[in-house]
Amino acid sequence: MELSWFKKGTIYQIYPRSFNDSDNDGIGDLRGIIEKLEYLKSLNVDILWLSPIFSSPNDDNGYDISDYCAIMPEFGTMDDFDELLEKTHNLGMRLILDLVANHCSDEHRWFTEAKKSKDNPYRDYFHWQQPAEDGGPPNNWMSFFGGSAWEYDHNSGEYFLHLFTKRQPDLNWENPKVREEIYEAMRFWLDKGVDGFRMDVIPLISKREGYPNAPDIGFRKILEDVYANGPRLHEYLQEMNKEVVSKYDAFSLAEGVGINHNNAGLYIDYDRKELDMLYHFDILECTIVNGKFEEASVFDLVNMKSIFKKWRDAVHQKGWLANAMGNHDFARMVSRFGNDEQYWSESAKMLLIMQSTQNGTLNIYQGDEIGMTNIVLDSIDDVRDVQSLNFYNENLKTKKHSNTSALEMINREGRDNARTPIQWNSEINGGFSEKEPWLKVNSNYKTINVEKQDNDPHSILNFYRHLLKIRKEHDVFVFGEFEELDFNNSNLYAYKKVLGEDEIIVILNFGDFQNDCKVSESALKGKVLINNYSDMKIYEDTIRLKPYQGVILKV
Repeated sequence: MELSWFKKGTIYQIYPRSFNDSDNDGIGDLRGIIEKLEYLKSLNVDILWLSPIFSSPNDDNGYDISDYCAIMPEFGTMDDFDELLEKTHNLGMRLILDLVANHCSDEHRWFTEAKKSKDNPYRDYFHWQQPAEDGGPPNNWMSFFGGSAWEYDHNSGEYFLHLFTKRQPDLNWENPKVREEIYEAMRFWLDKGVDGFRMDVIPLISKREGYPNAPDIGFRKILEDVYANGPRLHEYLQEMNKEVVSKYDAFSLAEGVGINHNNAGLYIDYDRKELDMLYHFDILECTIVNGKFEEASVFDLVNMKSIFKKWRDAVHQKGWLANAMGNHDFARMVSRFGNDEQYWSESAKMLLIMQSTQNGTLNIYQGDEIGMTNIVLDSIDDVRDVQSLNFYNENLKTKKHSNTSALEMINREGRDNARTPIQWNSEINGGFSEKEPWLKVNSNYKTINVEKQDNDPHSILNFYRHLLKIRKEHDVFVFGEFEELDFNNSNLYAYKKVLGEDEIIVILNFGDFQNDCKVSESALKGKVLINNYSDMKIYEDTIRLKPYQGVILKV
């Protein structure tokens, strides 16, 4: 197994708009990140991942790029970026960027040119089709954000494809000029010294010939069988690796939308030379039924164990996974998987114990290190996420849910939950900005913030620091062979990991009540490496765990 530097590292995802505002305009920026680099270093993270910082009109908060080689002005300048990159490297950390290669902004020069005429040189940079016989869209494809995936262009009388908002036209990767444009943009940043890319919705870049109608098989299967995993996808990824990534000391992290454990190897098996790591969604989506904004499911621990196991088995010794339980597209980790009220601190720490001992590169999302929780937005006027707004507006037409219920669903699963500004202290706006932020700060910022936790030895923040330090010292956390213990227990998650002579036992109580776990004599004699409580009760061959208690024993 290759032991590349990114495998043992911990990735910390930064959503720049909400991280830290240095110029008090209500929007986070690059200099704000520079101001907090020492803080990030103190977390013992290794790799900083920046959500898009490129020029954008912000229809989808930067995931609609109008210039791949320029900085969004509200985030700062190229000089700011160069300073950020240099100081990150000087502190011994690496930095990766978010590459959005499936689509761009409708304000990108390529698209403004393409719209001018059917014979414009840039026309074939995008997917254009004649209307159907009834004058409607060419097929029944639906946008991820609701409505048709086709938008009519009155100037040319044709439709263009957009799998996301209508201001995010999909790029035509069949055109070699498009591929080379993306590769040149990648080289621009890699030549500056960035350490790789997280690749947004990369499985969608190859479209099926003829744009066939999607069968009525449910959105997840449509995603896998119609939108993702297209016929030339692996050709493109191999080309990208050969022409760009492999020529640098850098790595590629795929957002695995539309990928399942059965075809994951096609993307990340070492001998295929495509992508270095895959970020799958099965764990992130395991508390959601029928897609976002539907009735929440009851959390099923055995199902989560099964998901971890099937992915572990699928890539064992052949490829590498990212290990994530939170990001900018999902509600807050402790609110979804833990108990963000009575056992807020305990469950936040326990979840990190689990995540840090699963095989794969650990991914942390900003704010999870202090246990930031979901926000309650009182009015649709406070919602900023385009996906949530589209859902709400569509619901106004269909009246499937009451307005109150629709807002409740947004508060439970909406992306704004993860995008509220970081709560640095108990001052106005949580210390994020002196001006009203672009998105409301969570009202609990006076009790949950970095400053309050910084000097508290028992805080979630310092637990993260300590555990990530321990993780660096023990390869078995990341690379150990995995053995499940009491797999069908619906309250306890227990497992053994072995690497050479190193062995650890991990026991996690997912209940808000005490649970007993029988362990071997050697485990009872082992050293307690990590415990999110101050004590641990032992009765003969049994460890009694308190609500949301998690322990790691070195045998």
